[in-house]
Parts: sequence; C-alpha cells; structure tokens
Amino acid sequence: MESENSTKLKDFFGREYDSLKRYVNSKISDTANRDIIQDVALKLFSGADRYAPINNVAGFVYKSVRNKIIDVMRTTKKIMNSVDIDNDLLDLVDVIHQSANSYSSEETVLLLKKCIDQLK
Repeated sequence: MESENSTKLKDFFGREYDSLKRYVNSKISDTANRDIIQDVALKLFSGADRYAPINNVAGFVYKSVRNKIIDVMRTTKKIMNSVDIDNDLLDLVDVIHQSANSYSSEETVLLLKKCIDQLK
C-alpha cells in the first residue's frame, strides 16, 4: 500500500513536473544535468516512508531540487549567473518551508508558481 507521503509526492510531481523542469533549466543549462528532477524524485520516493508526514510538499520538493542543483554546481564548479535572484527565491522557499502552517498547500503552490514565472 502506498504511503501518504508517496501519494502526496506522486500528485505533486504529476502536477508540477513542467514547473520543476523550467526551474532546473533556469539554473543549469548543461544538458547532461537535466536529470536532476529524476534524481530528486527517486531519492524522495525511495525514502518517503522514513520522513515525517510532509505538510508542505512544494517547499519540500523545491528545497530538495535546490540542494541537488547546489551539489551539481559544486561538483562541476560552475557559478550561478543570477545569484541575487537565486538567493531571493531560496529565501522565499525557506520562509514558505518554515511557515507551512500559515499557508494552505494550494496557496503555497500558487505562490511558488508566481515566483517561478517571474524568473528569467
């Protein structure tokens, strides 16, 4: 039987895969690194039963994707082009993640989509 976390992650990745792709592509243009989303999804799904219940799926996934991008950037020693925008978005993700109880999941998703659409 599928756990609640697995169900939430499956639903989120199904709805937001294109937004995640745009986010990753805005940070890393190298085609060899386009499998970041799949790597993150595999890691999250394989460990879904070990996590406490995920209340803020969007913040959890985007933070995981961000951490994977940082890992890739460190290993390939590439520098992000838009550090200020990246830091603002990362701060937003942190705030959303910390204040998960003050936003509904739907409001969080809409806020993240709006922020992602504003990125170059």
